[in-house]
Amino acid sequence: MTMTTMDVKLKPGDYKSGLAPVWCPGCGDFGILNALYRAMAELQIEPWNTVIVSGIGCSSRLPGYVHSYGFNGVHGRGLTLATGVKVARPELTVIAVGGDGDGLAIGGNHLIHSARRNLDVTYILMDNEIYGLTKGQVAPTTPRGDKTKSTFWGNPEPSVDPCELAISTGATWVGRGYSGDVKFTTKLITQAIQHHGFSFLNIISPCVTWRGDDQFKALKEILQYIPEDHDASRRAPAVQYTREKDVLTTGILYEVEQPSLVDRLDQIKADAQGDGPEPSTREILETFFPKF
Repeated sequence: MTMTTMDVKLKPGDYKSGLAPVWCPGCGDFGILNALYRAMAELQIEPWNTVIVSGIGCSSRLPGYVHSYGFNGVHGRGLTLATGVKVARPELTVIAVGGDGDGLAIGGNHLIHSARRNLDVTYILMDNEIYGLTKGQVAPTTPRGDKTKSTFWGNPEPSVDPCELAISTGATWVGRGYSGDVKFTTKLITQAIQHHGFSFLNIISPCVTWRGDDQFKALKEILQYIPEDHDASRRAPAVQYTREKDVLTTGILYEVEQPSLVDRLDQIKADAQGDGPEPSTREILETFFPKF
């Protein structure tokens, strides 16, 4: 993470790109975007040393709304872009964003491997439990039994819990938020960016167009904060919060400190260079072709 050295204190509005969001009125993603502005201002992150990448979908339009470097990639590949940026320029603040379809369906493989590698980026999954941009088809997080445009008689498949998946595959920071609680979401994004390693933040972000505008009220009624005595360093208690039925607990579910992918790559470079002379091109080729 890079902090600004300017004398002028950056405000949330300074991170707005000037491009107006095209999300549907009432979309939960507005709350997440505003929380991101506030978190960046809280940390005084330098826009010129920040890269926000995404895949495809409603939420993946977010890089265009932030005054920083940004890249809107192809479907499900936000984390592959984030990997390349972070490995090439470790000093940059790298944030990946996307939806549940983008991140858990076509991009699910990249989530798994980013987590196990402990890639030092923040991944914000804006979870609306539906394919919103493509007109309301069933998604990996759509609850079983729900009627959608592609499951007229109800979704026959069990849903994926993003936080359980991230914890199980090696993420070192896992949190859950709710877009209607902007103040707390700001706090979670701030903590996620500060974490050294792969920080995964699943934010429930209701889709008012395809899942109804009563979701905000329903979620508010079951919302609760994680207890202060929760031991976030242990997987078992963290996973229990991913299996709730009647409540939605928000907060940091899991947090441990481990070397990041870049840390391990730096160590490999140091070990490879050692104290001896740099090998010649012929010596390198002979390791692959002994008779070269």
